[in-house]
Amino acid sequence: MDEAYESLKHLPFTDLEFAKVDNHRAMRKGFPEVIFCQGKTPGQIKTIAQALLKNADALLATRADEAAFEAVKSVEPQALYHAQARVISVDKRADKKAVGNIVIMSAGTADLPVAEEAAITAEMLGGSVKRIFDVGVAGLHRLLSFYEIISQAKVIVVAAGMDGVLPSVVGGLASCPVVAIPTSVGYGAHFNGLAPLLTMLNSCATGVAVVNIDNGFGAGYLAAMINRIGEETPGMEAKDSG
Repeated sequence: MDEAYESLKHLPFTDLEFAKVDNHRAMRKGFPEVIFCQGKTPGQIKTIAQALLKNADALLATRADEAAFEAVKSVEPQALYHAQARVISVDKRADKKAVGNIVIMSAGTADLPVAEEAAITAEMLGGSVKRIFDVGVAGLHRLLSFYEIISQAKVIVVAAGMDGVLPSVVGGLASCPVVAIPTSVGYGAHFNGLAPLLTMLNSCATGVAVVNIDNGFGAGYLAAMINRIGEETPGMEAKDSG
C-alpha cells in the first residue's frame, strides 16, 4: 500500500517549486510534457527532465543550447542534441512505429532551423516524415518537381520567411491540411516575421492554418495530431509508474 501511494501521489503532477511537471500529459495528449528551455537554467532543465523521465520513455526539449543538452545528458546518456533545430530528444520506446505521411517543407535554406524543429517534433510524436527544403516561389519549378509527394501527403508543414507566399502555393496544390509557419528570416519591412504571418493569415488557398512566428514545435505537434487520426501509434502512452 505504501509503494502504491508513493507512486500514485505523483501521477497528477510533480511539484518542483519552480515548476509543476505534468505527469498526466501523455495520458491526455499521447506524448509527455515538452520542456521549453528558453529562460530556464541548466539546473532547472536537468531537474525537470529527471522528473519527466521517471514516468516516460521519451523526452523532447525545445529552444535548447549546448548547456541545456549537457544538463539533460547528465541524467540520460541516450539524449541527442539536434543543433540546427535547437532540440534535445530522448527516445527509449521499444515499440515505436512511424505512421502516416507528413511532409515538412521550407521555402529557403535559412528557414531550415524552424522546419527541422517541426520535423523532429513530428517524428517524436510518431509521424513518418519526408523533408523537402529550399523550394521557395522564386524558383517555382523546384516545388513542382515534388508534386507527387505533395499529392500523397496526409498533412504538410511549410516554413517560409521573406514574403511568406509558399504555403498558399502548396495549399493550392495539396488535398490535405497545410500548416504554415512564418519565420523571422528577411529584410527590414519583413518586420521579423510579421509580414509573412499576415500573408499566411490572408491566404486565398483553402485548408491553410497558421501558427506563430518561428513556432516549428507547434506546427510539428499539430501536424502529428492530424497525421495520427485513424492511425494506431504504439509506444505513445505514458510508462507505468507503478
